[in-house]
Amino acid sequence: MSHVVLHVWRVPAPAVPLALFRMGIDRARLAGTPGLRFRKLLGTGHGRSFSAADADLRTWALLTVWDDLEASLAFEARPTPRGWRRIAEEEWRGDLTPLRSHGRWSGEEPFEADRALAAGWTGPVAAITRARIRPSQWRTFWSAVPPVVADLDAHDGPSVRLGIGEAPVGVQGTFTVWASTAAMTDFAYRRDAHRAAIDDTERLGWYAEELFARLALTDERGTLFGVDRTARQSAEASPTNGPVMPCSPTPPPNGPDDA
Repeated sequence: MSHVVLHVWRVPAPAVPLALFRMGIDRARLAGTPGLRFRKLLGTGHGRSFSAADADLRTWALLTVWDDLEASLAFEARPTPRGWRRIAEEEWRGDLTPLRSHGRWSGEEPFEADRALAAGWTGPVAAITRARIRPSQWRTFWSAVPPVVADLDAHDGPSVRLGIGEAPVGVQGTFTVWASTAAMTDFAYRRDAHRAAIDDTERLGWYAEELFARLALTDERGTLFGVDRTARQSAEASPTNGPVMPCSPTPPPNGPDDA
């Protein structure tokens, strides 16, 4: 089974130019990394409208899919994470095992579900949504976002909420962490605003490409938005501001330093 990792780095304002530099050079540096099956360097945002104005230039992410846990741990000594670590004031790593996934990301199906784990997992879960929005549907999509965000703000929802994207407009997604599968599905399918957005997704065909994945959060370490996530097991953290993207329902050792 594949092993999924999300790194999130928060940099101080003076380091934003260095973060932009890293986003450029790390795309090439990740190529050929041993054991790495899939990777996406991601910008993040508050996700309250999924427009360019939501971008958070202090928060950056890297999603990776590995052959196994050992390969992902060996990566921590390579130049990419070491370089981010030198400029970041916060770093968080979440280790994830896919439970269910459907759709494609840049033409690939990156997540291989562990069906045995899915049948018995009762711990925290993460949801990843990602979509390429049809230009003709941008206006209707954006009009559906505010009710979903308002409902999420009023709901006892996820402990981590991030907008993620590969481009400022049109290629958006979300990453959320929930206390359980039940908590996530309650919001996604039983809350009116999000249920209506799901119906519109199917009826209007908002997305040219979409992916929805549910993953077990098997381990996490570090801090995020001032919260020590390593201590999450003893108490769930308070949510940060952010979105849940409307999506279609799922079918039932040290290394060398560098710039």
